[in-house]
Amino acid sequence: MQKELPPGQHVIPNFDRFGLGLFAKRLAASPDELTLRVQGDVNHPLTLNASHLAVLPRVDQTSDFHCVTTWSCLGVQWSGVRFRDFYNEIVLPQASPRPKTNTVVFRSQDGYAACMQLEDLMAGDVLLADALDGQALGLKHGGPLRLVAPAHYGYKNAKHIQTIEFWPDRSHFRFPKPYPSLMDHPRGRVALEERARYLPNWVIRIAYKALAPSARRKMRQALEASGRG
Repeated sequence: MQKELPPGQHVIPNFDRFGLGLFAKRLAASPDELTLRVQGDVNHPLTLNASHLAVLPRVDQTSDFHCVTTWSCLGVQWSGVRFRDFYNEIVLPQASPRPKTNTVVFRSQDGYAACMQLEDLMAGDVLLADALDGQALGLKHGGPLRLVAPAHYGYKNAKHIQTIEFWPDRSHFRFPKPYPSLMDHPRGRVALEERARYLPNWVIRIAYKALAPSARRKMRQALEASGRG
């Protein structure tokens, strides 16, 4: 028997590259080599590489992935480090965020950005992942590093992360242009169906579900054309 899905979701069998159509051809330049900057309202900005994260406990995790466009892929197998370990063992002692920095902005190699609340990122199943099904993420799935936050819609799970910023509020973040900011809910929690702001969920469901096949096709075609898939 299929497990109960969150509101408005349906299952798809394959976990393919997916995202906003504008980013189909905006491919990450270095999906296999990590250079990670920690910036924002911190006393000591950092530049890290894979060896810095290697000191943290590694985690293998199976979790469901829910896209805001109403599809879900169940039982996705990730590997990486917990965000809370990264924050407690690297960010706090080395970057030293200033008081009240409770907003985190992830900026990606392809120009995408996502904004999360620090308290949500401290959940035990939130990862900075570098592998899927035992293989490096690569270009297709967000290498060299991506966020995995299972309780939040996929658009919060930033791929190709190159910068993590800590701020006291959302004033340093804007949802990627030219998309309207109403597409970004401040929390984006799946269980509460926080798909976007202002519009009723039934409208968002219909619109996003209709756009998903085209976006999926654009992503697949761009990856094939690049020869890097």
